[in-house]
Amino acid sequence: MMQKICFAGFGGQGILSMGKLVAYAAMLAGKEVSWCPSYGPEMRGGTANCTVVISDEPIASPLLSNDASAVVVMNEPSLRKFQSSLLPKGVLLINSDLVKTPVERQDLRVVNIPANTIAAKLNNPKLANMAMIGALLAAEKFPNKEDIFKAFPKVFGENKSKFIPINEEAIVQGAGYAEEK
Repeated sequence: MMQKICFAGFGGQGILSMGKLVAYAAMLAGKEVSWCPSYGPEMRGGTANCTVVISDEPIASPLLSNDASAVVVMNEPSLRKFQSSLLPKGVLLINSDLVKTPVERQDLRVVNIPANTIAAKLNNPKLANMAMIGALLAAEKFPNKEDIFKAFPKVFGENKSKFIPINEEAIVQGAGYAEEK
């Protein structure tokens, strides 16, 4: 089993945190993992993306070369740049609150998640990335939700564990959009 997942958006959306959380969860599950972040020089508003590779075998390269199994896009520029990175029948998870451009490719499984709307209903705009993780977990089936929550305090610190319940709610709601497809 090998999964190559790309997370992309702009700074401040928690792009690198999404990748780090998924990577750490896979590592806790005993998988080989690589996490490769990339971001612009701006603190917020610049481009950000990261690649997570999860495998049962050692990983030769953490880079994508049009062989991603899943791409999570949080904004329009990310859709334009990364939809071509997906393998045919790959999963393209789109934050439909910010991405209005139609997907060009017809050979993908496209899942639209109103991530910002989910976050707003939960009274915390920072939860949009967790809604997208929920959709990813439902679409890809690995890692699982339990591994994500084991990884949460490791990635964000023990003092953030109190936020697990609200993050779990965002993940459950995001997963609902991928399960419908």
